[in-house]
Amino acid sequence: MTKPPRDSDDVARSRASRLHEGRYRNHAPMNRMGFLKTLRIFWNALVNKPAHTRPVGAIPVQTLSRQQLLAAPNNSVFRLGHSTVLLKLRNQFWLTDPVFAERASPVQWAGPQRFHQPPISLEELPPLKAVILSHNHYDHLDHMTIKALAHKTEHFLAPVGVGDTLVKWGVPAQKVRQLDWWESSEIEGMRFVATPSQHFSGRTLRDGNRSLWASWVMIDDDQRIFFSGDTGYFEGFKHIGEQYGPFDLTLMETGAYNVDWPDVHMQPEQTLQAHIDLRGRWLLPIHNGTFDLAMHAWHEPFDRILALAWEKNIAISTPQMGQPFYLQYPTRGHAWWLGVEGVIETYSPDAAEPQGHRRHV
Repeated sequence: MTKPPRDSDDVARSRASRLHEGRYRNHAPMNRMGFLKTLRIFWNALVNKPAHTRPVGAIPVQTLSRQQLLAAPNNSVFRLGHSTVLLKLRNQFWLTDPVFAERASPVQWAGPQRFHQPPISLEELPPLKAVILSHNHYDHLDHMTIKALAHKTEHFLAPVGVGDTLVKWGVPAQKVRQLDWWESSEIEGMRFVATPSQHFSGRTLRDGNRSLWASWVMIDDDQRIFFSGDTGYFEGFKHIGEQYGPFDLTLMETGAYNVDWPDVHMQPEQTLQAHIDLRGRWLLPIHNGTFDLAMHAWHEPFDRILALAWEKNIAISTPQMGQPFYLQYPTRGHAWWLGVEGVIETYSPDAAEPQGHRRHV
């Protein structure tokens, strides 16, 4: 059941249907990859990586300072990398899935390495009203980052089970709020609803799906923002859109997809459809441009989602890392990724269609 529960009995049935022997599961049946297919995926990732899964040039980053953020207008949004987004709402700061580590990995000597440094350091970040977490994978929940943020963050919002990890890491329990799907929490007038997503969890070989995963609805009076976390495409987007839409901005996963794992990450066509299901106004694609987590070229998610949005006349913004997006005065940004690979860029935000040419110089 992905629809909002109607009463307490409905809530209990929903939880019971998703918990089996202490492990969470999605409502929709998932394709089981099996040992041999999983082994093949890992082998290909190690020895058969195609070209351009990492950029050959420097990713442009607009450096931020605490003073700049404090002076920024209310309702500003800043991409810091991957799924880490800093929002200034009600003149407070809210941060999604913070990962400032060099690698999205259990160790810092191996694993996916950053393409770029964060636009602002952990030390320079202003005090945070809340950190909003979608699940516990290494590219979304980073031990070092959480420890550094524990003293400057008032609240941590997390799906059920993820909060237990935070407390083990030293975050005071009174700061942690754990929510099941469709549960909500209010912080100084901001309402946060943990909504369904279609994914999985786990940080070791033994804790698979023992904590929940979620997307998030953020409600600030009449202003609404959706944060997808990680997810495959599923009917739940329509139910979230019916219950809480329209959304002024959707922060939507667009990257790390592959035909071998269709249930847990969306192809760009599905990202666009999910945005439409949610009744989103502006789409800001995330989960890209920072880590090499799939077999596609690093710039492919940007290329595909931009072309699809133009084709469907969807308002899309692709700011550089650290570049502000203003909810009150939204703009498209520009196709900054074209220049990273030495591509001639003739894109104009006011053009009738994308004009970037992938010609190397």
